[in-house]
Amino acid sequence: MGMLEGRVAIVTGAGRGIGRGHARLLAEHGARVVVNDLGTAMEGGGRDAGPAQAVVDEIVAAGGAAVANGDDVATFDGARNLVANAVDEWGRLDILVNNAGIIRDAMSFKMDEATFDSVINVHLKGHFATCRFAAEHWRERSKAGEEVSGRIINTASESGLHGQPGQLNYSAAKGGILSLTLVLARELRKYGVTANCIAPRAKTRMTATMDMAGDYMTGPEWDPDNIAPMVVFLASDAAADVSGQVFVVFGPNVYLMEGWQMVSELHHTDGRWTPEELIARKDDLFAGRRSKVPHMGFGK
Repeated sequence: MGMLEGRVAIVTGAGRGIGRGHARLLAEHGARVVVNDLGTAMEGGGRDAGPAQAVVDEIVAAGGAAVANGDDVATFDGARNLVANAVDEWGRLDILVNNAGIIRDAMSFKMDEATFDSVINVHLKGHFATCRFAAEHWRERSKAGEEVSGRIINTASESGLHGQPGQLNYSAAKGGILSLTLVLARELRKYGVTANCIAPRAKTRMTATMDMAGDYMTGPEWDPDNIAPMVVFLASDAAADVSGQVFVVFGPNVYLMEGWQMVSELHHTDGRWTPEELIARKDDLFAGRRSKVPHMGFGK
């Protein structure tokens, strides 16, 4: 019997790449999976039910249980329908993996409103909307006296951790997802729900567009299927005490990340600072820091 036997999972953006790997490995470990994907182009245009159904066919052929779903998670109606699809099909929801996303890069001084709004909508609102209706489902079950073991696994990016030039919209959305996850972890703990976040490094349709991606995204460590074991772990009973955490996952490596924390301090002994005094103490404030501008790693 698999470690997720009897559990019901939703994976958004599961028609290709990292999401496909999540759906397949969750099913391999016993979960029944709702494979959600609009089948859009990388920039968010068009729709194609084929990718989601292809993943369902793979899971079923391997002896698992899965259904395809084409709801738009960037809308409340779509997110509500997606959660209802899982409950109608199998009577419950236990695991929500938010992975869906698009990319529309531009420098800040060239980005138009539609480019900003579309990425924020799919990533940040798309994560919130599904979490909102999953949380409602788990809260209702908990209040009815049921012992709930809910799991939310969100997908951020090192772009959200460090900021990536040319991806202001994407970095802002992913940074928002980090904070959203921390709030969910605190709000839902009393209902038996954990919320964690992964920031994957893998070769996908998104990362393949990055400058010189073909030069360094080679080798098995960049396989998108490498990310799924961490998701299965976070979805399992073994991670019942893990919540509000952020992990960078890359090939054979898992990095536990910590958020903003104080690295230096200036204390005025006589009232508030003047600008001139702060200028004079600038080097003291940044002592020990390698740079006043954070370094960017690799994005999703």
